[in-house]
Amino acid sequence: MSLGRANWPETGEMVVATVSRIESYGAYVTLDEYGGKEALLHISEISIRWVRNIRNHVREGQKVVLQVLRVDAAKGQVDLSLRRVNKDDRRKKLEQWKKTRKAETLLKQSAAELKATPEDLYGEIVPKLTSVGLNLYDALEQAAKKGSGVFTDVDIKPKTADVLAKVAKEKIVVKGVTIQGVFEITALGSRGIEEIKSLFEEAKEIGEKSEATTGIFTLGAPRYRIEVTSDDYKKAEAALDSIVKHSESAWSSHEGTLTFKRE
Repeated sequence: MSLGRANWPETGEMVVATVSRIESYGAYVTLDEYGGKEALLHISEISIRWVRNIRNHVREGQKVVLQVLRVDAAKGQVDLSLRRVNKDDRRKKLEQWKKTRKAETLLKQSAAELKATPEDLYGEIVPKLTSVGLNLYDALEQAAKKGSGVFTDVDIKPKTADVLAKVAKEKIVVKGVTIQGVFEITALGSRGIEEIKSLFEEAKEIGEKSEATTGIFTLGAPRYRIEVTSDDYKKAEAALDSIVKHSESAWSSHEGTLTFKRE
């Protein structure tokens, strides 16, 4: 059973199931989100057209998205429909299911690092996220982009928030647009290295405020590549422009030079 999920599905709900066996009158499936409970997909609910051979529509081992028609928990019976599920329903449900599975995997990994049970960690963080309209996967995805603030903002303990954010950044690939360029920076003062590091920390903060992720990598002093990633090209451009303008202004008061070239 998935974390936080009821023991039985609700009528009208879309569920992900695996076809386990096929009979002349229908197909039996196991409900992936409900602990492998068995349910029936009757032949009359497979297609809007006459079904001559069930195996032309479903096969053993196949993942299918089905709609729940009836639930009788007392008898342990669930009846399902395939013909009432359209392509958009299927796409949305599979996307949501995959995200839920990913979120649970990351939660379990975080729980192991925190020496807690997945159930306890779920109970600690999910109600707080739900209170601000966030599901677990979306919160983890935000943490992968912007850090632990999405958790601390809803009063999740800093240690827990840091572990969740770390695991999210390691495991979630942040999709978006990346633009880049090269800074060439010289520092003549005695604290040159510290001043450059401080400048790059400021650049990352500016990126976060502009809803972008900023990475800075040395190419061998005095050259440093900056990569700015956002979910939107205009946001990425705006973030990089703000970073460059701030850096040029800030460095004008230092002993040394700063130039930027877009790649």
